[in-house]
Amino acid sequence: MHIKTKKRVGFIATIATLALLIVLGATYLPVHGEEDIYDAVIRLHVLANSDSAEDQALKMQVRDAVLTVASEALEGCQNRDEAATQLTALIPSLTETAEETLRAKGCDDAVIVTLSQEDYPTRNYESFCFPAGEYLSLRVMIGEAEGQNFWCVLFPPLCMTAATVQKEQAEEEFIAVGLNPDQYAIITETENTKYKLRFKFLEALQGWFR
Repeated sequence: MHIKTKKRVGFIATIATLALLIVLGATYLPVHGEEDIYDAVIRLHVLANSDSAEDQALKMQVRDAVLTVASEALEGCQNRDEAATQLTALIPSLTETAEETLRAKGCDDAVIVTLSQEDYPTRNYESFCFPAGEYLSLRVMIGEAEGQNFWCVLFPPLCMTAATVQKEQAEEEFIAVGLNPDQYAIITETENTKYKLRFKFLEALQGWFR
């Protein structure tokens, strides 16, 4: 095949691929303010030192201790910005709490706590499902932080209540922090084919552009 012909075919293939992505993006990417989901919540991500049974048990104990302190600080916060301000100021205390929890169990691992943007895959939480994407995340890294993770929604406060909270109560929590009913439907109507496809497409995009 002539070099110019090859270049022309390659160019056409590239344009076709871009056109396909645009069409898919228009169908499955967040629209009509749905991207506000990413800007309304704060996730919690706890990373264990390793996958050993002992380290995994310590991870859950650290999680509980961090949640107790963080939940008290977040009471009364009306939106994510207020919650983020509280958590930023609380990072030294959360770090100390986590390390004290470990010391009480005879573990001398260090703990690093950060609050920053982090990529998340699609995650299911009992009655909820959050799409893949970048979320503000309180990250608690124990020791080498090479073990299995724990993820949940720190704000609004669903980490402790996701297993028992009624959908009506949860809706009030999310509406209170700025989501509208249509946006709330995205994280609860997880059997909806449109949302399933959208979540898969968002997760694929994350993989492509890493």
